[in-house]
Amino acid sequence: MAQHHLWIWFLCLQTWSEAAGRDADSMVVTGILGESVTFPVNIQESQKIDYIAWIAQSSVASIKPGVNRTEVTVTQVSYKGRIEVIGKKYDLVIKDLRMEDAGTYKAYIIEENRENIITKIYHLHVYSRLEKPKIRQSWIPSLNNTCNVTLTCSVEKEEKNVKYSWSPSGEKSNVLQIFYSPMDQKLTYTCTAQNPVSNNSDSVTVQQPCTDTPSFHPRHAVLQGGLALLSLLILIPVLALLFHLYKRRRDRIALEDGVSKKTVYSELLRDTRLTESRIYDELDQSKMMKTNMKNKRPPKTLGNENVV
Repeated sequence: MAQHHLWIWFLCLQTWSEAAGRDADSMVVTGILGESVTFPVNIQESQKIDYIAWIAQSSVASIKPGVNRTEVTVTQVSYKGRIEVIGKKYDLVIKDLRMEDAGTYKAYIIEENRENIITKIYHLHVYSRLEKPKIRQSWIPSLNNTCNVTLTCSVEKEEKNVKYSWSPSGEKSNVLQIFYSPMDQKLTYTCTAQNPVSNNSDSVTVQQPCTDTPSFHPRHAVLQGGLALLSLLILIPVLALLFHLYKRRRDRIALEDGVSKKTVYSELLRDTRLTESRIYDELDQSKMMKTNMKNKRPPKTLGNENVV
């Protein structure tokens, strides 16, 4: 029955809070990821409290003060096992904080006579403890044998509201640019990363950066790119010349093969004609010899002819 009565109060509070919100106490509460945060309610001993209703985007929990003990009812599943109430001031504690816990919380404190409702508003921000930042160093040679050194500071998991500072320069940024010459002594710079709940720092010593092997050298990258382009510009004409010479040699070989085949054919044709001519000549001579032999035979005589 009491629980049903409480839900009626929740429905009424949603309407009433719009009018009372302007006069409500409001504060910002900062919590650390994985740790606990406390919302101070600070109920005075003289105050007689009937209910305290906690609401975020929806109902979170209800507190029912009692003579022997305080009854705490968690009404949102995601807060089960993570909410407790401290003492007679009824301060609310959320344990094992999550990033999604961040947001606006409202406490509606209903006095015993139910004629007065006190509203308190809490804006919860959740941050994680910062890990040690890392400093990356890069440099570019400059005039007069000096170096333009760039130091970049960053945390591995970038969080919101992280601020960076450098010492001894006093620079308020995650990037620090300095000019270094061989005449300068060793210079140590410290980067400090800070958010509302923690801070951490790291240091680096800059010494003769233009003669050391850096992690990154833009000039070397440009030089390598130029050499690659130059090699390409030289290689293309060489390949074109080799292809041209190969094509000329192939055409010459083809031409020589054609001439050779034509010569062989001409010689074969000439030999054939000579052979045919020789055969014809021999045939003609044979015919002439037969004809001559016929003409040289003696004349025939009669057997009964008398000779005087």
